[in-house]
Amino acid sequence: MKVAIYARYSSDNQRDASIADQFRLCRLHAEKQSWRVIEEYSDHAISGASMIRPGIQALMADAMRGRFDLILAEAMDRISRDQEDIAGIFKRMSYADVKIVTLSEGEVTHLHVGLKGTMNAIFLKDLADKTRRGQRGRVEAGKSGGGNAYGYDVVKKLDARGEPIRGDRSINPQQAEVVRRIFRDYAAGQSAKAIAFALNKEGIPAPTGGDWGFSTINGNPKRGNGILNNEMYIGKIVWNRQRFIKDPDTGKRQARPNPESEWVTQEVPELRILDDDLWAAVKARQDRHKIAPDAKGRPDLPKVHTRRRPKYLFSGLTRCSCCGGGFSQISATLIGCSTARNKGTCDNRLNIRRDELEARVLTALRTKLVDPELFAHFCEVFTQEMNRLRMEARSGIGSAEAEIAKIDRELARLITAIKAGGPIEAVVEDMKRLEHRKSELRSFLAEADEPPPMLHPSMALQYRKRVQQLYDALQGDDDARRVEAAETLRTLVDQIILTPAGDRLEIDVQGDLAGILAISAQSKNPAALATGAQVKMVAGVGFEPTTFRL
Repeated sequence: MKVAIYARYSSDNQRDASIADQFRLCRLHAEKQSWRVIEEYSDHAISGASMIRPGIQALMADAMRGRFDLILAEAMDRISRDQEDIAGIFKRMSYADVKIVTLSEGEVTHLHVGLKGTMNAIFLKDLADKTRRGQRGRVEAGKSGGGNAYGYDVVKKLDARGEPIRGDRSINPQQAEVVRRIFRDYAAGQSAKAIAFALNKEGIPAPTGGDWGFSTINGNPKRGNGILNNEMYIGKIVWNRQRFIKDPDTGKRQARPNPESEWVTQEVPELRILDDDLWAAVKARQDRHKIAPDAKGRPDLPKVHTRRRPKYLFSGLTRCSCCGGGFSQISATLIGCSTARNKGTCDNRLNIRRDELEARVLTALRTKLVDPELFAHFCEVFTQEMNRLRMEARSGIGSAEAEIAKIDRELARLITAIKAGGPIEAVVEDMKRLEHRKSELRSFLAEADEPPPMLHPSMALQYRKRVQQLYDALQGDDDARRVEAAETLRTLVDQIILTPAGDRLEIDVQGDLAGILAISAQSKNPAALATGAQVKMVAGVGFEPTTFRL
């Protein structure tokens, strides 16, 4: 019986030793059952209410490939605490003919999934309710109900029983002065972006320890976040402005506002940093910048903002060579370094027309990225390397087969020794050792991968033909085909590097070989062609860089 062990702990308050303990207990159980453990999977400090866990995803993928016959865990709640998720895992494992066994419940059945899944869901709901009750109690006692805010330090104290007292805060003098400066500068007419630039230039750390951004200062007045909206600065804690609901598809938390009648407000004059006049001046300026609603109560936005700006073809793929940050739209036609414009910590202030960038990159994809002669040379080198790897793999297989034959001869010799009246206990121990080694070698041979397919130089011509078809679809009137073509073309690009060169930007297009091979071979499994490796091909030689003057 081939077994995979899964272990998990849920928060930073727990420790890595928890994983080791779960593995140890599961290994002992497997040993008692004479099961062979072939793999161990784990997730560290990740909630069991989410399926966005690398360990559980790898476990399920390997189970579907038939790598093992059984999953062993300490308890069902280690695998998942969510009713829907545990039912989905059980259904998929049943389809793959993989059993789930836990030390607590034994073999998991439909009955366990129904009852235990419900109990785990109730546990999570009860835990959330208790947490919120505790937070509310701390707020009503004049303590913080959540994380620490910029401008304050966490006060660490213990009660009479040695338990930590949570929620106490004290003013941090240095950070408090930065808060006053931000409010004074904003009230005086400076923008949040200008304030962030100045703080970054002076090397003042942001709340997260990195660089300041304008959104850190502006925040969201309705949600009460951001430096300019934190009412604790005027000696007031406001709790329960919003609640968080987990998206069932992504597992990420989404904020939902609560009605003002459910807010909990507590005066804490000892934590006041700002006077009322400065706070009121900032609020008045924020109000002046609000957009008045129209007759139907909707914001009466200028036309320039009401038009939904489409995501441009290569958004998310463009990178600044100076800081590594992304390029984003700075106007209807231009893109520029986001870090330079939002934080002021990058010196790359050059910009480029979006349509010109797209045209140059598309030209590179069609004509420069895969030159037929270079691709033919690449195929030759690629084939040589694959043949080398195949010979190494064949050598390992041959060695395993030879060792199995040697073990068989040794076992035959030991049996002859027993018949001749040799020391039985010593011979039996040797036989056990040899049988165990023979089992390991047979498993290796059973799981040995087939060598990957070879490439053919004509794939370069097929690639160009296919990309030309996608390019033509991108220029057409069929919206569905244009969207599909755009998404396919994006898979060919790993990243686009924009580098300042005097008063112009040079462009380097780095292609993703897996995507290129998929286009060339019309394959739905490019990873198989690329043998799982992300090999980059750069369109640099002979590719004229796009240049623009400011």
